[in-house]
Amino acid sequence: MTLNAENIENKTEEEELEANEMNFWGHLGELRKRIIYSLIFIILGSIIAAVFIGDIMDYVLLNPAKSVNLHLQNLRPFGQPFLYFKVIFVVGIIIAFPLILYQLWKFIKPGLYLQEVKWVRHITFFTSLCFFAGVAFSYFIMIPSMLSFAAQFGSDSIQNNIDINEYFSFITMMLLASGILFEMPMLAFILSRVGILSSAFMKKYRRHSIVVILIIAAVLTPTPDPISQLIFASPLFILYEISIFISKIAEKKYLEAQKALGIENKL
Repeated sequence: MTLNAENIENKTEEEELEANEMNFWGHLGELRKRIIYSLIFIILGSIIAAVFIGDIMDYVLLNPAKSVNLHLQNLRPFGQPFLYFKVIFVVGIIIAFPLILYQLWKFIKPGLYLQEVKWVRHITFFTSLCFFAGVAFSYFIMIPSMLSFAAQFGSDSIQNNIDINEYFSFITMMLLASGILFEMPMLAFILSRVGILSSAFMKKYRRHSIVVILIIAAVLTPTPDPISQLIFASPLFILYEISIFISKIAEKKYLEAQKALGIENKL
């Protein structure tokens, strides 16, 4: 009887190991599928960008420089072809961004509870919205003011002819940085929703956050113009206050979920 019990226990352990191994390879296969789908969407987005590359270059990428009469030049033998390829790839990623987020959502969805599925679905949508809002703010407000300062600053004896590749790197960095920073409310919601962050904590360290925001603005704006830095920092102050409000809402949701599970947890 003892041997039979040991054999049954060993078989059970072996079955659990096999199930865990199958589960691991199943998750790995699912991740591989989602990555392949994301790459396909990026390729399709790049194809769309390649079709309209002329308009994208003239009316999107070069438009901020044209608006402030900033002269651009190419200093490399194959600078323009490589520039076009980079623009096509970056625009392809931007076009595919919501679909990539959707693939991430599809990957994590099976491991979530029903209640978690509801709010993660909303996070996917609002994450895209916040990112594109940051990109729009940077493109229409931040970048033109910074380029205007760069074009007008200095001596009239020195021409401000900017290398097109440096210009593209500057535009890309500003758009990406602004898009990421505009995710602050969503980050506050997620951290508060899982009980890591609280609105009281954010209020307590508001002054410290203002200093950090000013430092970020000074680092990310390559021009020493205080007006440009304040233009960049102002929406971050507003986003921080919005994040406090959103954190308070997520806090209540977290406490309600904990209460439903019979767990008392004070933030």
